[in-house]
Amino acid sequence: MTPSEYKQHKGLYQENLGDHMTDLELIFSMLGEAATKEIAVNRDAQGFDENRSAAKMGGRIARNARQELEQESGKPVISQENYLGRLITSPDMPELSEWDVGTESSGQGLG
Repeated sequence: MTPSEYKQHKGLYQENLGDHMTDLELIFSMLGEAATKEIAVNRDAQGFDENRSAAKMGGRIARNARQELEQESGKPVISQENYLGRLITSPDMPELSEWDVGTESSGQGLG
């Protein structure tokens, strides 16, 4: 599944796909990236074609691992679950209006 297809599967448009993945989805994504890097570095991949080959191998490793877990667990790893509309709040977290967002003169805030 391409990133565009994955975003469509989760009902995302402009949102960051990684922010809406489950733990297992993130783990297998990271496995593919780490395997790709390891292969590219160990083979001293140079140029587009060699790095594309490393990326395909890394993706294949992550796909095979995901499929093996799905077979053993009986549950799919890829889900339509996303975190749109979910807010993480804490009693200690100030309301947004209490933050001094973008005010440079006070020396506080995010901006």
